[in-house]
Amino acid sequence: METVFSGIQPSGELHIGNYLGAVRTWVALQDQYRCFYCIVDLHAITQPYEPAEMPRRIREMAIDLIACGIDPTKATLFVQSAVPEHTELAWMLASVTPFGELGRMTQFKDKSERNPENINAGLFTYPVLQAADVLLYGATRVPVGEDQRQHLELVREIVRKWNARFGDTFAEPQPLLSSTPKILGLDGQGKMSKSLGNTIGLREADAKIWDKLRAAATDPARARRTDPGDPDVCNVFTLHRFFSDDKRQQDVRAGCTTAGIGCIDCKKWLLEGMLGDLQRIARRRDELAAQPHKIDEILADGARRARAVARETMTRIRARLGLDAHGEPGTTG
Repeated sequence: METVFSGIQPSGELHIGNYLGAVRTWVALQDQYRCFYCIVDLHAITQPYEPAEMPRRIREMAIDLIACGIDPTKATLFVQSAVPEHTELAWMLASVTPFGELGRMTQFKDKSERNPENINAGLFTYPVLQAADVLLYGATRVPVGEDQRQHLELVREIVRKWNARFGDTFAEPQPLLSSTPKILGLDGQGKMSKSLGNTIGLREADAKIWDKLRAAATDPARARRTDPGDPDVCNVFTLHRFFSDDKRQQDVRAGCTTAGIGCIDCKKWLLEGMLGDLQRIARRRDELAAQPHKIDEILADGARRARAVARETMTRIRARLGLDAHGEPGTTG
């Protein structure tokens, strides 16, 4: 069975962009692959945050992931900082990572432009830690969207440089390209992002969800109720593909193209389907939130399983580097 690795930052709660673009795919993959799903708290500290809030954010992310369908008996769910081998391997991989390649990373450029006061070394070397995340578990498949392909290509470049210098150690991970249609933010401008306020949180109240949907951008050709539109260029219709059955999607398409329904009608129908899915997740989340000790046990068990694999990997890596002659780290003689 091939191994899959994927991670998500502990934002405190999932939004529908995370859910549709990543987590639903993770749920499907756990029946086909050996999966490691990681809450990447070390990546999160490259941005300003409140340390006292981090434990809550981590636990709530774990709750949301399990409520959405991640099964800890099928997949290894754990917190990145609980496995110190992630940072150890990242330092080693940094020795073969080209400085120029890091400088060309689009996400680094974007984050630097948006937050010029917070251009730190962690943000710059973020992709090296990502490479360590993947390679530590021997992942051969990584689920990615188009916006993440550049980082995976860098992982593959790091593998090639490492193997050339230290011998054949890592396999080049292959992308598991998402078949999910591109989902723009509710404003129709770029990807969904909590920081941009253009998405819907899985924990938001029904009334708040409707307020956001009602204001969501649609096909600009439908300036008036009587104007026909094209569902294939409407981001709201893209969401119908996830939350509405085939019959409802057909009705929306017919109504939109003939101006038989207005955009508000389209959004009301979407709300019905969306609430059906989100309320199911909410019920499961409430059950999990009432048992915080169970969440802690799941994460602790996941960390134990992840560490067992990570330690085995690092034993091989240290031998490749000639760093194993004096015993395990922390010992003397």
